[in-house]
Amino acid sequence: MSTEEDAPLRPQDAAPLSTREEPEEAVPATRERDALLAEAIGLRERGSREEARDRLLVLSARHPADPEVAYQTAWAHDVLGLEAEAVPYYEKALAAGVDGLGAEERRGVFLGLGSTYRILGRHEEAVVTLRRGTEEYLEDGSLRAFLAMALYNTGHHHDSTRLLLRLLAETSTDPFVREYREAIECYAEDLDRME
Repeated sequence: MSTEEDAPLRPQDAAPLSTREEPEEAVPATRERDALLAEAIGLRERGSREEARDRLLVLSARHPADPEVAYQTAWAHDVLGLEAEAVPYYEKALAAGVDGLGAEERRGVFLGLGSTYRILGRHEEAVVTLRRGTEEYLEDGSLRAFLAMALYNTGHHHDSTRLLLRLLAETSTDPFVREYREAIECYAEDLDRME
């Protein structure tokens, strides 16, 4: 059995969900929740994925309205290939809105839910979710890459290719791509252009 000392405590994993003042009686419950959540995350990170999932399911039952617990529970299902079971937890986490999660966790929810929808063949929902994510996190290339895949799956091949070409031009360190960046960006806007 892992102890609290075994689990790596990172500020984003162990921090209380809210910075508002808690009633004194709620402080021990919040600390317990934080410790159990950090322990489950540590288990997942160390490869004990089933045990992490089991603990997160218990924690989720105790804290059904907690978006951070929902996100971590979704992630635990996702890494085990249990995508369909992950979806309701991702959706619950995302429903909490921008104040419900930290920026990194919210970005992770968009990516996790969007890619999970895609894997499950729910391509239109993947596009909507990933597009929302790219609108909130403009600089996140992973969201744009997964959006491109979902666009491809919905038959929007030009949009998919355009998005990938833009991403390549913006982020590649390959000297040959860098040399032709301007041309790649130009053709990305009009893939049928032949001049």
